[in-house]
Amino acid sequence: MPALKKTLSTNNQSNRDRLHHFESRQEALLRTIREFVEIESPSDNKPATDRMSACLAEKFALMGGHPHFHRAEHFGDNLQIDLSGAASAKPVLLLGHFDTVYPLGTLANMPCRIEGARLHGPGVLDMKAGIALMLFAIEALQTWHGRLPRPVTVFLVSDEEVGSYSSRKITEDLARKSAAVLVLEPAAGLRGAVKTARKGVGDYTLTVKGVAAHAGLDPGKGHSAILELARQIAVISKLNHLKSGLSVNPGIIRGGTRTNVIAAEAVAEIDVRIKSAKQATGLDRKLRALKPFDKRCQLQIEGGINRLPMERNDGVVALYKKAQAIAKQIHWNLEEASVGGGSDGNFTAGIGIPTLDGLGAVGEGAHAVQEHIIISELPRRALLIAGLIEAA
Repeated sequence: MPALKKTLSTNNQSNRDRLHHFESRQEALLRTIREFVEIESPSDNKPATDRMSACLAEKFALMGGHPHFHRAEHFGDNLQIDLSGAASAKPVLLLGHFDTVYPLGTLANMPCRIEGARLHGPGVLDMKAGIALMLFAIEALQTWHGRLPRPVTVFLVSDEEVGSYSSRKITEDLARKSAAVLVLEPAAGLRGAVKTARKGVGDYTLTVKGVAAHAGLDPGKGHSAILELARQIAVISKLNHLKSGLSVNPGIIRGGTRTNVIAAEAVAEIDVRIKSAKQATGLDRKLRALKPFDKRCQLQIEGGINRLPMERNDGVVALYKKAQAIAKQIHWNLEEASVGGGSDGNFTAGIGIPTLDGLGAVGEGAHAVQEHIIISELPRRALLIAGLIEAA
């Protein structure tokens, strides 16, 4: 082992040795991923997510980590693990989440299983495999160096899938103390690209208050909130500018009580995606400036941008280049991608901390019945994470 440690960072053969290490640990890694997937942890079920965080705390403690629970009232307890290192540098923050979009009981109809070259299961891609990769990358570095070469902070969030309301401030505070943030969300597509840009995400709710009346006896006395909302949706749709990366989607509408009553209220829930931070102010202003067509109707707009974009800035590019260099040593052309979805990496990049996202598993079907990871991709993802902990 000392001879291997001496040459780890000096030649390509050492990275091939490292890859072989992770290949030899692949079955153990798969068992760990399956264990995590089979602990169901929907965002809206605190007892379930707390079971998951307790399991993870125990796993990291066995590796010398110091777990700390950030208690949350309405969501699972967020989990921070601090691991010391040989150098007195700022820590690298490994960021992820253990909540899933699947309700309790999903495993009965969507069991965790291997089919050919793929491991299927609820949350396996997004992102329980990513958490297992953290563990195995840390374990490998401890094996190779005797201890971690630098401090590492792991922060695992319980409510990412529903907006990160209990965890965002903690994420940002930890990021400010870190040299870089590595986000173990899934890679972009089957080519395994890392994510160097993400769109910002917002949620708005437009409520229309109208005047109720009997649709048969007094139709002229009514002022339909539904009709007003339909007109407003037509206006909102014109705010889309897909060429510049701005999209506005009224995804849910509801209103009215009975068919023979002119609706007194109607509501639209609107998803917003922006490519650059400067788009946020202009879009917000336009949404809040909406005026009713029917003067007897009233409009109320609530909400805003939850996650500013993760923009491809110098800090992101520097991390990507380091990742490329690590991958190149095992003849891997690591690509980058810009994606429409947001993650907690948006928060850390938004406050200026170098952030690289999409370092987790490779697969498809996140949030869907076909969710799976590609098993053969796991060793080189672990290699990449370990190398970036050293290099970041």
